[in-house]
Amino acid sequence: MDLVIFDSEGVLIDSELIACSAEADALSKIGYHITSDRVVERFAGMPSDAMYEIIGSELGHALPGGFGTQVKQRIMEKYRTELRAIDGARQVLSSLRAQKCVASSSSPAKLAVGLVETGLFELLYPNVFSTALVERGKPHPDLFLYAANAKSAEVSDCIVVEDSIAGVTAARNAGMRSIGFVGGSHCGPGHSDKLLEAGAETVIDDLRLLLDEVV
Repeated sequence: MDLVIFDSEGVLIDSELIACSAEADALSKIGYHITSDRVVERFAGMPSDAMYEIIGSELGHALPGGFGTQVKQRIMEKYRTELRAIDGARQVLSSLRAQKCVASSSSPAKLAVGLVETGLFELLYPNVFSTALVERGKPHPDLFLYAANAKSAEVSDCIVVEDSIAGVTAARNAGMRSIGFVGGSHCGPGHSDKLLEAGAETVIDDLRLLLDEVV
């Protein structure tokens, strides 16, 4: 492989439960009652704007003004006190011989804070790409294709590491191989099967196993 493309949330940083819990609490307060587990199941890996558009359609009206900003601020607060790197993330990023980058559905600020707070930013900078750089987020292939182009890598020489169905689908739509990751605290029983069904060629539950798959 010439390029390994990592998702950030749920792959390098154990953030999905933090973010989805904040989303569920805020949505329930405005009348859209949902659990954090259900947010994970339906919306993990999807840009917030796309999630809010779906929810607004189901509610029959747009979400309140400033809703996304308020949720983002709450997540940032929780990141600074609760966020941890995924076990083995630093070792893997330090050991890979192939090029590496991050391609995440998060906003640039949220993405940077998550990587800085977990001490991973310096291992990846400047190869950190947010969905804000492209027109369409996951499950569309735009972000992964952008990352490959930025790193001058052929699509056939890229492999994506993803924890979400949206992310694995985006990799498939980009014509890239993908490895599913289920080592995050948000991954429950059956998640491996869902990633395989979405197109992952294999699934790992310890990020360090990636070193056996990619040289």
